[in-house]
Amino acid sequence: MASSEPAASAKAKKYLQIADDLATEIKAGILAPGAPVPSEAELMQRYGVASGTVRNAIAELRTAQLIETYHGRGSFVRYRPPVQHRSSDRFRRAHRKAGKAAYLAETEASGGTLSVTVLFIGPTEAPADIAERLQVPVGTRVLARRRRYFRNGVPTEEATSYLPWDVVKDIPEMFAENPGGGGIYQRLEEHGFILAEYEETVRARLATKAEAVALALSPGAAVIHLVREVVTTTGRVVEVCDTLMAADHFVLTYQAAVTD
Repeated sequence: MASSEPAASAKAKKYLQIADDLATEIKAGILAPGAPVPSEAELMQRYGVASGTVRNAIAELRTAQLIETYHGRGSFVRYRPPVQHRSSDRFRRAHRKAGKAAYLAETEASGGTLSVTVLFIGPTEAPADIAERLQVPVGTRVLARRRRYFRNGVPTEEATSYLPWDVVKDIPEMFAENPGGGGIYQRLEEHGFILAEYEETVRARLATKAEAVALALSPGAAVIHLVREVVTTTGRVVEVCDTLMAADHFVLTYQAAVTD
């Protein structure tokens, strides 16, 4: 029986050739930012290959962050590099005093245009994991603020902030869709809750079907699940933010001091 290895090798070379050809067109501007990538049917006809080979080529371009694929719409050339999420810079008071919340400052730095859809604002019972982080009993009433963020019209992130009710009940801006310049952190500090540190827990996983639809991702796409605790100078946790991010839209950078 003849070995199947040469055939497999030929297929691998073919999808890499397709990916290289498209990458060259993207870098040369032949396929401009925002332009649709040729359809699966077009590429199958152009190269005389099966659909699986084309899909592998498209996956290679996504991995290289040259294109973005949206559920039900197809693949498009990326407009701009991913948002740089820098832990040492994103929560600077200077940004908030300039009227910019963290995501706005990061999106502008990447050359993108931000828009936000508010999905829910109101009281809710703290689920077990959030209650533990806020150091309150499970079921305690907290304020939830759930938003979906878009860069250049594309959904990139969903975030839900949970804040202790006794902290926010006398801050009316916290119940508004737009809490004002600098966002909720600026409002907290204006009311005496001076922020001292942020702790973020990050893990990567595959998106669920519902998450893929919400963020317009391809089935099986990767997401970043980030949970942040915001702590005041008195040691109180005043926010837990549960965030789901489209992994190919972000680069996370962390800085840590050397200790003994």
